[in-house]
Amino acid sequence: MAFNDIEQHKIKKAVGGLCEKRTPAHLKDQLRFEHEIEGQNVIVYEVRPAFRREGEFTKMPLAKLTYVSSRKIWKLYWKRASGKWEKYEPKDSDKDLNTLVQEIEQDTHGCFFG
Repeated sequence: MAFNDIEQHKIKKAVGGLCEKRTPAHLKDQLRFEHEIEGQNVIVYEVRPAFRREGEFTKMPLAKLTYVSSRKIWKLYWKRASGKWEKYEPKDSDKDLNTLVQEIEQDTHGCFFG
């Protein structure tokens, strides 16, 4: 089940707001953060120019928020160096998307932004 227009607006406001806030205005062509909705997942990416491939960009996923509609909760994951998604143990779920977006922003354990 895809997100409806109201849910997409809330996601854009919360997650898109985080991406805008974390993207340095003077470095937008060098580093930026974006999000994409894929089914019930919202994935946050770090976007940088590709090495030695002019005009191309690499997208590195760094956070995943998954909505579990049967439980009406959001789950938060971070991407390990192995490429596997791990539950974010300090706060792995919440009913409020904004609470988990704040966890990503604070990044107290260095899982998202290093």
